[in-house]
Amino acid sequence: MPPSLPHLRHDVAASLVVFLVALPLCIGVAVASGVPAELGLVTGIVGGLVTGPMRGSSIQVSGPAAGMTVLVFEAVRTLGPAGLGVAVLLTGLVQIAMGLLKWGRWFRAISLSVVEGMLAGIGLVIVAGQLYAAAGLSAPASGADRLAGLPVALARALTGAATLTALAVAAATVLVIVGWRHMPRRVRWVPGALVAVLLAALATALFDLPIATVRVSGVLDAVRVPGADDVAALTDVALLGTVLAFVLIASAESLFGAAAVDRLHDGPRTDYDRELLAQGCGNTVCGLLGALPMTAVIVRSAANAQAGARTKASRVLHGVWLLLFVALLPGTLTYVPLAGLAGILVHAGWKLIPFRGVVALWRGHRGEALVLVVTAVAIVGVNMLEGVLIGLALSVAKAAWDLSHVRVDRADDGQGPARVSLSGNANFLRLPKLLDVLEALPRDRPVELDLSGLHHLDHACRTALEGWAERHSTAGPGAVRLHALPEQRPDRPADGEPAPAAP
Repeated sequence: MPPSLPHLRHDVAASLVVFLVALPLCIGVAVASGVPAELGLVTGIVGGLVTGPMRGSSIQVSGPAAGMTVLVFEAVRTLGPAGLGVAVLLTGLVQIAMGLLKWGRWFRAISLSVVEGMLAGIGLVIVAGQLYAAAGLSAPASGADRLAGLPVALARALTGAATLTALAVAAATVLVIVGWRHMPRRVRWVPGALVAVLLAALATALFDLPIATVRVSGVLDAVRVPGADDVAALTDVALLGTVLAFVLIASAESLFGAAAVDRLHDGPRTDYDRELLAQGCGNTVCGLLGALPMTAVIVRSAANAQAGARTKASRVLHGVWLLLFVALLPGTLTYVPLAGLAGILVHAGWKLIPFRGVVALWRGHRGEALVLVVTAVAIVGVNMLEGVLIGLALSVAKAAWDLSHVRVDRADDGQGPARVSLSGNANFLRLPKLLDVLEALPRDRPVELDLSGLHHLDHACRTALEGWAERHSTAGPGAVRLHALPEQRPDRPADGEPAPAAP
């Protein structure tokens, strides 16, 4: 008997739960990204049928993610639907190469504050953009303009009957999602987002509400395979920048999500290189179909784990259910109001913002909290890629500053040699402090400079210390004695020299 059969009952039940969670999210993410709703379902199907059977993470579920909405919307606006397919295709190929080169594990070295800041910035842009959609209004292009224009947009929404109706449907959708988790356990197996969408669709149909609904043109009509003219755009700088952003965000979100999902189950741990390879294969297929980029989605993955999934069969079956829905019931999408989908995404974007995490981080690690906030603000104020790069640069600068702590102890009785001892890590960031102390020493007496307490002495500091020692010795009678440079400490004999005997 195959090893998966004993767990088939659990996996089938979990796959149905994941399908119900994924269905409204696939549609909502696609609509918010400016592409047909069917393309979101195509990406979900690929995430189940292509990525699902591959090795990497056994429980993690892939599909279109709310965290990529801002990037995809900008890509569609600047490159067009065809350019989006090429960008996703290149993203998949780059991820495959990175997986084969075993670079997946290096994504674990990205600062968690940068990743949380990235998600917070994405969440802010999603919430701001979808509030416009909830009111039936067009959102400004940039995240900063969206936030600044919200008061005016809200005032316009409250004065128009149609916009007020759409806003009420979106608000009711959010309330249903939030309140559903307080329902009895026996009914909570149905996801709140699905219940909210069904109620919104039912209310729109019964009361003939004057609000926009999802437009359906058929999956085959929505799919667009990139052609030769589209591939010729590979030299476009905007396309290459989009690919870089897709690779960085999608890979980081997937692999950090895998680390979170591993804490939710007792099964095999994630192989990060193989998971990156699986994500690359899925995105390659999505690109060939002209669909949305794919990432591992923490909401679906958590639902899969909490529903009792044991093997990869659950995520494969969730793709089968999505495929059957697309084949048999695509017309039902026309009853889904766009305001209801906007409400779902407002809730999803709000959950990406770690309000409590920022407060806790500020109390214990203010530098990390600053990195998080600056990353989020940069994403909202500039754009996704540059915001993440700003966060990474700030994180590296903070790490360099943290590693440059050096202590300077000075002992001078005014008669004998002046003694200065250094301990910690001396690099170029602390060079002004070191030189200020050394240059203030008396020039008419010898100086003993003890470096035995240093763990690290970079080239800039070494050169500066040696130059100061030479100048101090030649300027007057004060000779300088350097004790134990880091690579010449007494407890670290040179090659070929015997170690000192123990006392």
